[in-house]
This record gives sequence, structure tokens and C-alpha cells, in this order.
Amino acid sequence: MSWLERFARPKVRGFFRKDDIPQDLWEKCPACEQMIFHRELENNQRVCPHCDHHFRLDAVKRLDYLFDDGEYQTIELPKVASDPLRFRDRKRYQDRLRDARSETNQDAVVVAHGTIGGQSAVIAAFDFAFLGGSMGVAAGEALLSGARLAVLQDSAFIVVPASGGARMQEGTLSLMQMARTTVAVDELKEAHLPYIVVLTNPTTGGVTASFAMLGDVAIAEPGAVIGFAGTRVIEDTIREKLPEGFQRAEHLLEHGMIDMVVRRQDLRASLSRLISLLRDTPPTAQVVALNPAPANDQPE
Repeated sequence: MSWLERFARPKVRGFFRKDDIPQDLWEKCPACEQMIFHRELENNQRVCPHCDHHFRLDAVKRLDYLFDDGEYQTIELPKVASDPLRFRDRKRYQDRLRDARSETNQDAVVVAHGTIGGQSAVIAAFDFAFLGGSMGVAAGEALLSGARLAVLQDSAFIVVPASGGARMQEGTLSLMQMARTTVAVDELKEAHLPYIVVLTNPTTGGVTASFAMLGDVAIAEPGAVIGFAGTRVIEDTIREKLPEGFQRAEHLLEHGMIDMVVRRQDLRASLSRLISLLRDTPPTAQVVALNPAPANDQPE
């Protein structure tokens, strides 16, 4: 072994310990596989600058991007039975909930209120990191609470789903939330308040089959997977190959299933315009009554 290997190399390595090198400086885009500097990714709202792939967001970041200046207040949600069926598979459901809460510091849905473009709004945002954003009793209560808060505040209600569907560990109780969230949407419509859904990747299962497709306007992020059953399940059922891009946001827009595909950087401005259009505002110009035509001018 030469003196370079015995003396120089250990000295050089001593200046650069592995502990001094952060592990999360770069992220790899799952679409184009380009390496992106973490600060550039955050400044671009976690959208790949190379291929425009929209990374998944947690609920808190979603709220930060949508509300004016990232300022909002979350609400305390009703307490529900955490494990009504005492479900257990490879792991106890209680343990899964505890682990998910420790990783995300929240539940599957976060409800907050603030302003978008200076207009009052309530947002319910799902977090896919919490058990796949699945909809259980707690999620149903969150959506119902958000809708009722919007009615109380005379605000628009915006839901941002990111979910794999109903939560299997709660059985029929989770399926009941499809009906309960539909009731929440009906309460908004009775109050003549805007209800807007922002579909993100993925929005599937019972979430798609209930409140996610009932919005006055359905917006989707580019490339979002939106559907009920998965592509493989559908292909195995009908025994046919599905078209390219099936269940992607762009495909659904082309076939009239959604109204808009909006990039994340443009989402707040688009929501602001939609809320303005959907609110019942009085006419800005004076309404002039038309004088009835004289009797002799009326056709016989």
C-alpha cells in the first residue's frame, strides 16, 4: 500500500464525513427520472421543472399554496370511534392509525378556512400519506363539518381529494360516508354556495363515486389518475386493452368528465375567478324596466 493510500486518503476523507452531507438535497422525478434540487422543487410548488410532473402534496402544503399568503385557520374536528369493528389483519387497525398519525401529525382530512383572492373559503384537503387518504368515519365527519362551516360563514367550499377510496378496516361504516358526504353537498346547494372539487393524483374508489364528482366545477391537476376501479381490474373484467392515458385528467377532460385541467401554479387564481363567478352577486349596472308598447302598436 502506497503512502497516498495509507496517509493522504484518510486525511482527505476526514474533512468530508458522511454525517455532514444532507440526504434530502435532491429528489428524483418519478416521471422523467431527472434529479431536482430540493429548493428548486419547493419553489416550483413541487412540480418537476423538466417534465411538469406534479408531485403529491400533503394536506398542509396544499393549504399553504391555496390560501392567500398561506394564512388560514384549521378547525377541530369531531371525535369519532377510532376502531369500531376492532379490525385486525397482519396488524391491528389501532396500531395502523397510531403509526399514520405519528408520521403525518394529522388525520386523513384537514379542514381550514381563510381567503382565496380576498374571498372567504373553506377547504377540506386529503392527505394520501395517511393510509392512502382513505375515507372512514373521521373523513366523513370532516367533510360534513367543513360544509356546515361554509354554510355558517357564507363561504365557498373546496374539497381536494387524494384518496384510494373507502377504508376497508371500517367496513360498512366507511361506505356509509358516501351517503353522508352527498348530504353535505346537498346542504351547500340548498344554501346556494359554490362547491368546487380539485381532483388530484389519485382520486379513486368510493371517493370518486360520491362527493368528488358532485362539484359545481370539477378541476383536475395535470396527469392525475381519476376513476373508480383500477386499470388492471377493468381490463381483467372486460378482457380488453384500455386506451392510452385512460383515467388520466387529460383523457377525462377530452371526454367531458371534468371541466378543467389546471397547473398547480395557476390553481389559486383559477379558484378565485370561479368563486367570483359562482357567487350570487347583484348586477353592477342599473336595471331599466322596459315600457310596454302602446295598445295601438300591438299586432292583431
